[in-house]
Amino acid sequence: MRAIQGLLESVIEHMPADWLDLTTHRLDIYDEPLAKTQFLERFEALARVGSVQQSALAELPTAFDYIRLGHPLSCVLEWAIAETYGLQARDVIAFSSRTAPLLAVLRKNLGHAQTLIAHQGELPSFLDEDALRRVYGYSFETIRVQSPADIPSFAGRIVFLAETDDITRFDIRPGVDFHVNVSRRWGSIIVASGDDAAADVSEIQHTRRRETIAMTPVNCLAVLRGMVGKPAVAPQRDTAANEARVLDTIRDITGTHGLALVGSSGLSVQYAIVMGLIDDALTHHAGKPIRLVVPTNCYGGTNDQARRVASCRDDVEVVDLAVDGGRNMVESTDEVLQQVADEDAVPLIIAEIPTNPRVEVPDLEALRDVLCKPRRTASGAEAVAPVFVLDQTFCPNVRFLGEGDVLAPVQTIAYVSGSKFPSGGRCTAGYCVANVRGERFMPTIGRHLALCDNEATEHQLEVLAEQLPSMLERIHAAYLNTRDFVNFVHEVLPQAKINFVSEELASQGFTPSVFSLDLPTRGDTEEEREAYKRSSNLTLIESMIREIPDESKFCVSYGQLKGCYWTVPATSTQGTTKEGDKDYIVRVAVSPALDLERHKAVFRDFVARA
Repeated sequence: MRAIQGLLESVIEHMPADWLDLTTHRLDIYDEPLAKTQFLERFEALARVGSVQQSALAELPTAFDYIRLGHPLSCVLEWAIAETYGLQARDVIAFSSRTAPLLAVLRKNLGHAQTLIAHQGELPSFLDEDALRRVYGYSFETIRVQSPADIPSFAGRIVFLAETDDITRFDIRPGVDFHVNVSRRWGSIIVASGDDAAADVSEIQHTRRRETIAMTPVNCLAVLRGMVGKPAVAPQRDTAANEARVLDTIRDITGTHGLALVGSSGLSVQYAIVMGLIDDALTHHAGKPIRLVVPTNCYGGTNDQARRVASCRDDVEVVDLAVDGGRNMVESTDEVLQQVADEDAVPLIIAEIPTNPRVEVPDLEALRDVLCKPRRTASGAEAVAPVFVLDQTFCPNVRFLGEGDVLAPVQTIAYVSGSKFPSGGRCTAGYCVANVRGERFMPTIGRHLALCDNEATEHQLEVLAEQLPSMLERIHAAYLNTRDFVNFVHEVLPQAKINFVSEELASQGFTPSVFSLDLPTRGDTEEEREAYKRSSNLTLIESMIREIPDESKFCVSYGQLKGCYWTVPATSTQGTTKEGDKDYIVRVAVSPALDLERHKAVFRDFVARA
């Protein structure tokens, strides 16, 4: 234990600043199937030779591609706990949420095994047992015990849940499948210790990936400090003032006046929206099937999350919506809504505007008309009106929801991933608002955000309070750089297909800082041409990173405060999308602050060599 403490002290002293301050890391040193194991293997190698210096830590392979899934400090924390108790690091998983590990276990056991939740002390007051059974479809029993030794025999899986001041101290008992320590301050840590730990861990990690976030870097650091006997650094925060400023700024930006909700990440917020809308549908449209209408090539997290929700309930199904790459969102929405009406089902639509990664904006007035169009079921009854869930992360500056705005007549909820422009890449927190017609859903959505304990942390609110007020100026500056870069690429490589908003759309406020690039190709067959294009994609990205390492990153995010991010959506953000709907193109994300002339020069050299 003393050796571990010494190592942790070195990590705390020498860790790179990015381990605390950035939400995304480099994909060029990231191998997804080996994400956590590769990081820890190299970390342990450094530990064996006693070389825990900042330069060495900075070169470790990326632990996860996105900090909500896990990150260097969460991996180190989990490894340290595992080493202390003679466990495998994979079997220890840290969450920001206090209830998410429990929900992950219940989801894993759904349809396979009964679950007993043995809790020391009271269960969290926000853990709505009725909603877990009625809306989420989970089956479980609860019992209060003094210690794990008091747990009775049970024909199923057993979870021991304890609220504790020392979240890293576990009483591992045979016969208990999952030990969960909960801290009001830091989050929770689960240890999978049952016979099926390996299979359990995969599912628990996937819940963290799609419906919540890992324990945040700031909180991981505080817990690690506690493990080496150092006091947790408690910055002076006025959380009430930060929250008030964040909510006021969100309402000002969106032009809305009702309840705004801030969650731990964009997907945390999206999950609360979806579960809240399902809850509402079960209440107000009892017995009707529910359809989640999702774009075919949308962000993989949205795609996967929707299917995960549908897999838990027999009355929920996912319906594909073709929206991008020459397929008209308005026509597709009209067709799908009629299909759902024929089933007498409840339509819940999730869509990105602009779309990702093709950066397309539909005819919004025509889309509004299609969403408002009265429809009849196959039997002639009035069909349930759709709820439109808008992901406007690419353009959080556009007002869709105020009175007089284009989507005002439609029941609409809009959300934004806060790791992008709201925080400038400094935290993952996201937010959502509704228009007047959608306001009635917000309290229910808020209850599900609380049930999952996915509200923004105090630190996240502090970051948003600092960053949100300058968001509109940063969006404008980044757009100007992006437009300049797009015009340059068109000039030097006119045969490339560039996906970006038109000047006309920009004049209407659609000023994203992301564009996609279909590079020209060659070859005698379609296979040869596709292979050449994919190779060119990587050659371009590698050139940018090699020549401008301080600014260009192989990364999935955007809205960052500085630099330029490059990725291929088919291999990153569209990870769970069907292969035929993936985009093997280059997506470029430009910031307000970068050496644009240097980027142009490197791109010109790439064209000259092609």
